[in-house]
Amino acid sequence: MLPGALQAARALAATRLLEAADLADTLEVLHRDPVTNAFVATRVEAVGLDPWRLGGEMWGWFDQDGRLESLCYAGANLVPINANPQAVRAFAERARRQGRRCSSIVGPAGPTAQLWALLERSWGPAREVRGHQPLMAATEPATEVAPDPLVRRVRRDELDLLMPACVAMFTEEVGISPLAGDGGLLYQARVGELVGTGRSFARISEQGEVLFKAEIGAVAEGACQIQGVWVAPAHRGKRLSESGMAAVLEIALREVAPVVSLYVNDYNLPARAAYHRVGFREVGAFMSVLF
Repeated sequence: MLPGALQAARALAATRLLEAADLADTLEVLHRDPVTNAFVATRVEAVGLDPWRLGGEMWGWFDQDGRLESLCYAGANLVPINANPQAVRAFAERARRQGRRCSSIVGPAGPTAQLWALLERSWGPAREVRGHQPLMAATEPATEVAPDPLVRRVRRDELDLLMPACVAMFTEEVGISPLAGDGGLLYQARVGELVGTGRSFARISEQGEVLFKAEIGAVAEGACQIQGVWVAPAHRGKRLSESGMAAVLEIALREVAPVVSLYVNDYNLPARAAYHRVGFREVGAFMSVLF
């Protein structure tokens, strides 16, 4: 066996599919960094490790003493978690052998870059690589920006008003429409879930136009994550994102979690400046590989 193949085989041997009996150890790894891991932790805390309910597999990497040290969520996204270089090699080999089933690789910038470097030859080319996406967090309400009093939870009967704004946001952010493929059934179900659980917020005019929106898309032990921030194009430049985010941040800190996070594309300088004014500070960086 060639040295590279031997190394890959050894790395792969240290990984396996995690099962219900591994739940406590999995949560321990996730809770080491609740801000970074909020996206995956919220799913595991809600449904456990059953692949059907989780929407994907959870792979584990074990050290020489048999302790679970690293994770990789393999669903619609491939997400390395607390992944050291040995774990990254193991996850890459497992992913390569399985073949690409995800629409993106996303996670902490360092491990994600290493993972993509190992997978690019067999999985590439990517549609887009976003190499540096600042991860930002806040633990206090905004002090320099007054919360918008008109930002509120979206009601169930307003889902039809909200959907066009959600589709516009997704298309701008990801570069493809969420209505492709299944006609948007899964995406509409996700938006409906967020509305139904009281985690979707918007400023809606008297004429029924969504001027600002955002969702608390992930809620895990110790932290939550704001996603889907969007301002109607005709109303951009009026600082609605600042006052709107100040309102959502205040609610999230009061009702959901002691730490509120988000991540943003590094080239989106207006958004980064707005989040800084609201009180968010950079605590790390993500990377996304989009297919």
